[in-house]
Amino acid sequence: MKKTHEKKIDTLLSHVLVPPGRKVSLRKDYDPGWKPQSVGKDEGQSLLDEGINELAAMQDKLYAQDHYALLIIFQAMDAAGKDGAIKHVMSGINPQGCQVYSFKAPSSEELDHDYLWRCYKALPERGRIGIFNRSYYEEVLVTKVHPEIIQKQRLPLQFKDKKIYQRRYEEINNFEKYLFHNGIIPIKFFLNVSKDEQKRRFLDRINRPEKNWKLSPADAKERGYWDHYMAAYEDCFRATSTKWAPWHIIPADNKWVSRLSVAAIIHRRLAELKLAYPRVSKEQKAALLETKAMLESEK
Repeated sequence: MKKTHEKKIDTLLSHVLVPPGRKVSLRKDYDPGWKPQSVGKDEGQSLLDEGINELAAMQDKLYAQDHYALLIIFQAMDAAGKDGAIKHVMSGINPQGCQVYSFKAPSSEELDHDYLWRCYKALPERGRIGIFNRSYYEEVLVTKVHPEIIQKQRLPLQFKDKKIYQRRYEEINNFEKYLFHNGIIPIKFFLNVSKDEQKRRFLDRINRPEKNWKLSPADAKERGYWDHYMAAYEDCFRATSTKWAPWHIIPADNKWVSRLSVAAIIHRRLAELKLAYPRVSKEQKAALLETKAMLESEK
């Protein structure tokens, strides 16, 4: 990526990163409609296209090196653009090297395990990119807004206490540090859509028959808990944005800004890994030259 582009990306990243331990106010600190002054929509699309091409090349090295995996986590309110971001940013990625999991309400089998189990068994292999559309973070977000969910879970009674979320924050931090130390790099995004923009997108889904399937009455009902969700997210960011797995709060009212931001952060994280194709030894090189000679001598 060109140096001029790198500077613009630096400005963008500095706006969305949540420093570890920082007290976050989504209303005061992170504007859902924010746009970088140095990048317009047309240039943003050009940068996104460039980034998508570079991500494809970096993914090839990620797979060949076979040391690291990426775990990309998307959290957001409904209609924030998670599906669109995944579709557009990953459009150049080899499907064989990428896997996407969408986590809904836990099944009966999943409730018989710890809350990390269903996500743990979906972790990406080395050399691959894993994407979680929602994740184990639902267990410190939705359950905090709707505490009755915790009461229905099959937990020992002594652990259904007021300290459950503090314990879970600590467990999640330890889990993500464990992943990081084992070469699975967490990258966490919160797509920050405004309540007004969510309303506009909900109405668009109602007014366009081909989009009716994307909205249920339950989605609109959750808008009544908006402030509760924002408070839960703020607590979560302060407790779980760490040096090894920081949160990025992405302005999501403008889809081009959201997608460019996500692509830039993934690109930057991959670049930091200093990926490279495996070196071929002298013996392997000699064997390849022998094979070449044999192939070229065939009639």
